[in-house]
Amino acid sequence: MSSKTNHFVTVLVFLFLIIPFVTSADAESSHPHIVVIMVDDMGYGDPGSYNANSKIPMPYFDSLARDGMRFTDAHAPGPLCHLSRYGLLTGRYPFRAKPNQWRTQPTIAEKRMTIASLLKENGYQTAMVGKWHLGFDGGPDYDYTKPLVGGPLDRGFDFYYGMSHSLDIVPYYYISGRKAVMVPDQQIGPRNTEGWSPIQGEFWRGGPISPDFKHVEVLPRFTEQSVDYLRTRRDKANPFFLYVALPAPHTPWLPTKKCQNRTNNMYTDFVAMVDDTVGQILKALDKNDLARDTLVLFTSDNGPETHAYERLKRTGHASMGALRGAKHGLFEGGHRVPFIASWPGHIPANATSDETISLVDLMATFAAVAGVPVPPDAAEDSHDVLPALLAPPRSAPTRAFTVSNRGPFAQVRQGPWVLLAMGGGGGRPARCAVLPRDDLHRAARRAGGPGSRERA
Repeated sequence: MSSKTNHFVTVLVFLFLIIPFVTSADAESSHPHIVVIMVDDMGYGDPGSYNANSKIPMPYFDSLARDGMRFTDAHAPGPLCHLSRYGLLTGRYPFRAKPNQWRTQPTIAEKRMTIASLLKENGYQTAMVGKWHLGFDGGPDYDYTKPLVGGPLDRGFDFYYGMSHSLDIVPYYYISGRKAVMVPDQQIGPRNTEGWSPIQGEFWRGGPISPDFKHVEVLPRFTEQSVDYLRTRRDKANPFFLYVALPAPHTPWLPTKKCQNRTNNMYTDFVAMVDDTVGQILKALDKNDLARDTLVLFTSDNGPETHAYERLKRTGHASMGALRGAKHGLFEGGHRVPFIASWPGHIPANATSDETISLVDLMATFAAVAGVPVPPDAAEDSHDVLPALLAPPRSAPTRAFTVSNRGPFAQVRQGPWVLLAMGGGGGRPARCAVLPRDDLHRAARRAGGPGSRERA
């Protein structure tokens, strides 16, 4: 064999050996893992990084905020659980669909693209743990011995472990994949806590329950499932998307012994327990050497329940902070939510952004992170906010306006202006008003301080 041939063979062997490493390194750097943690009914004023007067110790949330970017003007697309979950997963405002049909059928149409299906089509492993609240085929009279169709595994997720809806709505049972882990063929009585209003405290409705279901174990079990999933994600060349939809601090408030008596009441103890769950997920990312390659987002589905006003008088803690309104309503306390984004080496640490964004923006943003376009027939309300995450400040806003609505009621935000629209019905005329956004909060202060009730 000639020296020229030997040299050619040497080059081929070198390329054969090095190309796999180059490809793997490129895959790691260009396709981060994605973890979204969505909590349930946590108000804008619950975390101390959003409310200097918060009464809740949240060290892990605070550490996430220090490591990343805190958005001060992030909005849910609706002031209720199922509205926000639909908007987050589809990149569409919920008024374009029928999200209220979750009790009888899936609210996400069969061929509608979701964040999970978009990422799955582009090489991501996709998983969900927690509260679905977007319906299955054939409800409400399911045959729990058969697969539940139309849920997470039929909307783009490879793995699912969770529950159908909120922790105070019957029936109570766990779902693994498409199957009920155990049939809810037993009964549990209703529960509430003395000293609180009837739907606060350890509140749940009575009805069917599976033999393996205990309300106090749900949040710890979902925490364990999330940590276990991360423990199996050792191959950094295969990116994953994990959506953790926690059912807390929505009722029932069930802080375990570890988190009891951290504060002066059971609600704020329960929020501290949610923070502990966040901490366990962040520790799992670190322990499995995933943290530096992972984009982590934390947010809430809407503002706190209206009973937060009573809690303010009783405990001195304002879950809505200085905002006006709460869950169910038009005003910002119902849909402006905490939103933290962390991605080491990409998103600047200890940063704050006043960009107006919506939870519907996650699909376009994750598509940009994965380097793929959003199909023209998907996510029509989603805006790519990656530039705001990577290079603040910006000279122009990411989106022109946001919408948060519930049925015929809507708030439209555009810069410093707010349009409040209240549809007619029952012989009442439709009403709308345009006013400076700051007037909403001045009205709140005039009406009695932080978080005063809505008055249309």
